[in-house]
Amino acid sequence: MRTEQAGGLPFRESAPAAARVVAQSASLVAAALGAVGLTGWILGIGVLKSVLPGVAASMKPNTAVALLALGLSLFVVALGSATPRVIAVARAAAVLAALIGGLTVLEYVTGAGLGIDELLFTDDTARVATGMPGRMAPNTAAALTLGSVASLCASTPRLPAWTSQIPGLAVLALGMLRLYGFAYAVPELERFGDYTGMALHTALALVLLGIAAFLARPNQGPAGLLTNAGTTGALGRRLFTTTLVVPLLLGRVVLAGEDAGLYGRRLGTALLVCGVVTVFTAVVFVALVVGRRIEVAHACAQWQVRQNELLQAFMDHTPAVVFIKDLDGRFLAVNTRFEENTGLSRERVLGRRDRDVLQPGSARQAWAADLDMQARGAAVQREERIELPSGPQDVLTSLFPLKDPSGRPYAVCGVVTDITERVAAQREVQRAHRRFRALLESAPDATLITDGDGTIVMANAQVRRLFGHAPDDLVGTHVVDLVPAPRRRRHSALLSAYLRRHEAKPMVLDRDLYGQHSDGREFPVEMSVSTLQAEQETVLFLTVRDITERKQAEAARAERYEQQRRIAYTLQHSLMGEPPSLPYLPSAHRYLASVQDPGVGGDWFDIIPLGRDRTGIVIGDVMGRGLDAAAVMGQLRAASHALARTGVSPSRLMTGLDAFVSDLADQLVTCAYLVIDQHACEVTLCSAGHLPVIALPPDGPARRLQAPVSVPLGVNDACGGGPYRQATHRLPPGSTLALYTDGLVERPGTDIDTQIDVLTDTLADALTATRADPESLDRATARLIKTLIPDTAAHDDDVTLLLVGVAQPEGISARGAYPSSTSAP
Repeated sequence: MRTEQAGGLPFRESAPAAARVVAQSASLVAAALGAVGLTGWILGIGVLKSVLPGVAASMKPNTAVALLALGLSLFVVALGSATPRVIAVARAAAVLAALIGGLTVLEYVTGAGLGIDELLFTDDTARVATGMPGRMAPNTAAALTLGSVASLCASTPRLPAWTSQIPGLAVLALGMLRLYGFAYAVPELERFGDYTGMALHTALALVLLGIAAFLARPNQGPAGLLTNAGTTGALGRRLFTTTLVVPLLLGRVVLAGEDAGLYGRRLGTALLVCGVVTVFTAVVFVALVVGRRIEVAHACAQWQVRQNELLQAFMDHTPAVVFIKDLDGRFLAVNTRFEENTGLSRERVLGRRDRDVLQPGSARQAWAADLDMQARGAAVQREERIELPSGPQDVLTSLFPLKDPSGRPYAVCGVVTDITERVAAQREVQRAHRRFRALLESAPDATLITDGDGTIVMANAQVRRLFGHAPDDLVGTHVVDLVPAPRRRRHSALLSAYLRRHEAKPMVLDRDLYGQHSDGREFPVEMSVSTLQAEQETVLFLTVRDITERKQAEAARAERYEQQRRIAYTLQHSLMGEPPSLPYLPSAHRYLASVQDPGVGGDWFDIIPLGRDRTGIVIGDVMGRGLDAAAVMGQLRAASHALARTGVSPSRLMTGLDAFVSDLADQLVTCAYLVIDQHACEVTLCSAGHLPVIALPPDGPARRLQAPVSVPLGVNDACGGGPYRQATHRLPPGSTLALYTDGLVERPGTDIDTQIDVLTDTLADALTATRADPESLDRATARLIKTLIPDTAAHDDDVTLLLVGVAQPEGISARGAYPSSTSAP
C-alpha cells in the first residue's frame, strides 16, 4: 500500500509535471522561431528568413504564421488547466495552421495555385529554385497539417491520447529528417525533387512541435510509457534517447572519416554497422539489467500487494474504524467498519477528502485534527463526539504519522474506536458517585472510608463537627491519628484484628473507644465498622458517633439501677431473713438473683428449730420474677415458719400452704419441707412439685431422696390433685443434704435430670472423705455454683442452694440400718 499509494506518489506526480514543462517550453520555442521568421519578412531581414547564408531554403511567411499559431496552440493544450474560452482560442489557432498546411498540400497534389503563397508578402528571396515563389516545402506543409491535427486531438480529452501523440511523432520525424540531411550534407533530405526545400530553423521548430504534441498528455498513451515512475519508463527513456542520438553521432563520425580519406565507403559502412551493433549490444545488456530489476521489483510488488492484502484483511477484521490518508487529506485506504459507519462503499471513499465523505462539522473537525497531528509530528489521542448517518457516537480517535525509511511522514493513519457504551458507563459511574457522595453527606454521623491499611480516602462533612478537621484535610492521613495518642496502639490493634477476620461482618464497637478533637479534647465514641471488597482492595467503612451524652445518661441510669438494686437486695434479705446458725446442724447457702431483675425473686429457704433434736427445713420457688414474686415469697416464708413452729407434720404443712396459696390470684409455687430428727436418725420429707433433695451419707454414694409425687401449691383446688403425702428416710449422722431451686439445674437445650446427676456427682466429689463442717460446706456450695453456672453474670433466673450437714447429738448413738424409709399421709 505504501509503495503504490504513498511512496511512489511524489515521483509519479513529478514525471508528468516535468513532461508538461518540456512540452510547454518546446511549443514556446517553436512559436518563437515562427515569430523570428515572420519578423524577417516584416522587416526585410534576410538572416531571419534563412539562418545560413547562401542557402536557398528559407522560412516562408505562411510557414512562419503557421508555426506561431501552432506553437501557441500546443502551449495552451500543454497547460492542462486552461479555461474553455482559452481552449477555444487554441483550437482556432490549430485550425489556422491546419488550413495553411492543408491548402498548401492541396496545391502540391492538384498542381493548382490557390493564391495563398504570397498572400502576406511577395517572395523576394534570392535564387528561388522553383516556379512557385512564396510556397513552403511539401514536407513542411505535411508536418504543419499533422501538427494541427495533433493539437486538436490533444485538446479533446475524450479522444485517446495516441490520436495526438502519433501525429506528433510524425512531425518530429519530418523535422529530424531535415536535420539529418544537414548533419550528413545530403541535399536530397532538404528538398524533394524540384520543390522548395525546408529551412533549417523550420526543421528545428517542427522537432520542437513534435515533442510538444507528444508530451501534451504525458500520463496517457505512448507518452505515459516513457514518463511512468516504474523501471519500464526509465528503460524506455534511455532507449528512446539512445535511438535518437547514437545513430546520428555514429553516422557523422563515419562520414567525417570518409571525408578525411581515412578509409573508403565500404570500410566506413562496416565501421558504422559495427558501431551500431556494439551500441545496441550494450543497450541489450542494459535492458537485461533493467529487466532483472523489473523482475525483482515485480516480486517486491507482489510481496507488497500480499502485505497490502493482509493489512487490508487485518483492517477489515478490526472492530474499530481504520483509515489511511495522504498529507493532503485524501483517503488511501479504509476498512469495512468505515464503510458501515459512513454508509459509503470503499470505491466512493478512496481518493476523496473528508469534506466529500463526512458531515461538514465532522469533516472540519477531522481536518483540524490531522493538521494538529502533523504539526506535532507525533501520535495524538482524543475523545470526541461525531455525527454519523446512524446517529451520534462517542469515539476515541488515535492519529499517528506513517513515515518512510528516511523518517519523513508521507501519510496519516487513524484508528477510531466506538466508546459510546464506555462513555455511558463512565457517566453512570459518575452519577452513581454523585449519588453515593450525596448519601455520604446526608449521613447524620461522621463517616470515614479507608483503604486496607487504614489510610483515609474519603470523609463526609460531619467530620468537621466531630473532629474539627476539614474532610479534604483528612484524606491521606491514618484513621488512628483521630484517636488520642495514648490510645492509638489499642485502636490500631482492634482495627488490624477486625481486618484479619476471615469474614469480617459489620459490627458496632463502643467500649473504651475515644476520639480526639483538633483542639485536643477527648470524647467517647461509638464506631460502626464494615468492609467492602473492591476488586483487589479492601475498603473499610467507619461511622463514628459522639456518645458523650449517652455515656452520661448510662452512668446516671447505672447509678439509679445500683441504688434500686441495693434497695431490692435489702428488701429481698429482709423478706427471706437470715437462717439461724445451729451448732448441731452446720449449713451453707448461696443465693443468686437474676440479672434481668433488680436483685429480687421468688426463691426462699428457712431452717426452723423444732426442739427435741428436731429441725425443720423448707425451700420454695414462687413462679415469676420481680417484686410481685418477692412479696408472695415473703408471705409464704412467714406462713411456713409459723406452721412449722406448731409442730405439724410435713404433709399437713403442705396442705396448709396450699390453702394459703389458693387464696392468692394466679400463683404457682413449688416447695419442699423436711423434718430432720437427729435423735431418731431420720428425715421426713414432703414435696409439692419441687426438685428432689440430694442426700450424701458418710459411707455411701450420693442419691436422690425419693418422695411421693405431688402437685405444686395452688393447684389442688383447680385440678383436684389430692392430699400431699410424705416419706421418711433413715439418715445416719455425718450425712449431707442438698436443697436447691430450678435455677441451678435448668438450662435451655439440656436435660434437667442430666443436670441433677451432675449436681449429685459434683456434691460427692466435693465432700467425700471430708467432715461436713461450715467451711467445707461453704467451699462445696461455691464449687457447685461454678460447675453448674459458669457465667453467673449472664444468668437469667434466681438460684438458691442450701447444703445441710447432719451431726449426731452428744450422748446419742445411731441406730437402725440405712437407708430404709417409710411414707405416711
